[in-house]
Amino acid sequence: MRLRSITQLLLFSAFTVSLQAAVSLPSDSSATLPAAGDGPAKEAMDAFQAGRHAKAVELAKPLAEQGNAEALYLMGFAYESGKGVEASKDKALEYYRKAAAGKHKDAVYRLSFILLASDKEEERNQAREALETAAKDDPAVAARILGEAYLRGKLTPTADPDKAIFWWKRAADAGDIPSILLVARFYEGQFGFPELKDSKEVIANYSKAAGLGDAGAMAALGSRYLSGDEKIRDEKKGREWLKKAIAAKEYSAYLALGDFEENVKKDLKAALNEYERGKDAGQIDCILRTADFYIQGKGVEKDAERGLALLDKAAEAGNPLANFRLAVQSLSGEKPDLLVGYKHLLAAANGNMPEAQNELGLLYLSGKLAGADSAAGVAWLTRAAQGGYAQAQNNLATLYERGAAGLTQNLENAGQLYSLAANQGNGAATLALARLLNEGIGTKADPIKALALATLAEERGEENAKKLVTEISSKLDDKQKAEARKQLEDIKSGKAPDPKPAPTPKAGSGPKATPPPAPVPPKVK
Repeated sequence: MRLRSITQLLLFSAFTVSLQAAVSLPSDSSATLPAAGDGPAKEAMDAFQAGRHAKAVELAKPLAEQGNAEALYLMGFAYESGKGVEASKDKALEYYRKAAAGKHKDAVYRLSFILLASDKEEERNQAREALETAAKDDPAVAARILGEAYLRGKLTPTADPDKAIFWWKRAADAGDIPSILLVARFYEGQFGFPELKDSKEVIANYSKAAGLGDAGAMAALGSRYLSGDEKIRDEKKGREWLKKAIAAKEYSAYLALGDFEENVKKDLKAALNEYERGKDAGQIDCILRTADFYIQGKGVEKDAERGLALLDKAAEAGNPLANFRLAVQSLSGEKPDLLVGYKHLLAAANGNMPEAQNELGLLYLSGKLAGADSAAGVAWLTRAAQGGYAQAQNNLATLYERGAAGLTQNLENAGQLYSLAANQGNGAATLALARLLNEGIGTKADPIKALALATLAEERGEENAKKLVTEISSKLDDKQKAEARKQLEDIKSGKAPDPKPAPTPKAGSGPKATPPPAPVPPKVK
């Protein structure tokens, strides 16, 4: 049992770097500053925008008492964000309700976001009712929010894709471009539900948004025509839409052209030409692609120095991936540069890149930075785990199982984290669950389920799984083995419940998986 790392850091064993772009729904739940208006509340709004929050509240309060909707909204926002006053959910709701009653649209939406996040079904239903009412007059925004709420399972026991698409299409019919794009992404399978993928709907909705002048949709449409499902490919149309996107200053179109030349046409020189054009226009992904071509010598003479210079340029612009690649470069060579590697890894982690947060956590735990810093290591691993990164979930689970890095042993937390990682296909976590079930660690022993999971771990490429499969199989009869095979198929088909082992009352105690205090950068030797 060991912690796992995906980068070639000098921590444990070396692994191949594998980066996957995360796809998530856009979130409207984060509060934004109230916009300045021209009415009686203008002075208060201006003060809030200028950062004079206490003064803004002082100016807005008497107006709010008089029923001014803008002032009521500002007061609600102040209490929600804790700016100018002590944060209070109840006070925020009180003011937002009053502003919403005064027909303030933004207040309806802020009120709904707070209620949708509630643990109480009654409050979530209040949000639904408010949004359904708002959708009668403002379907573009209200229906979009309702669609997201249904897809996130906020208004139903589980995600409801049918209701999500119903509301998004209603918003799309009202001309809401973000909703049109959400419908396109939905049918592309970006939010799950692969059985509902529909390439015709994808093209129809990207075309609709592109026809309304959205440059991003033009680039997306051109990309799908060039490199999407073979049934819908049309090189002529693809190039036409990408040309329009570039004219509209959407330079991701160069990326789509480069990817087409590289992956479909297999013409590396032509691909590099397109990436170079995007690089010159400042398109960050094209900068990264160009850097990779020079570092690897793809379609051009190898020039690592030039490639690294491009990565530096992207890193200086704050790109987390560029910082991460530079960190790997610094930490995985024959003579690792800890100071430079740490600097880039910290920048990538602060850029909310889970892979970097995981690696930074492991680096803190390794003792390579002026001694081990367990609190910082656990904090960064936890952040990565909470960001849904399976490797970090497995690493953190290992610490909880061992009671290592200053954590009290907690087998329940370990099982939950292993389960989260295993459900994302992580082989090490799948094997760990099999081992816990086989040995009855923190749970009732279940060798049949353990065999199913061990077999799954082996299929997922976990080297040590074969030994456990052989060990468990030797103790089971043919009927039990058949049951294990059935459970394996149920797990793989999604019919089986969460593979997490149920904890016994003596499963251990200790803190839940919440972050310790924020880590302080160490002094590097």
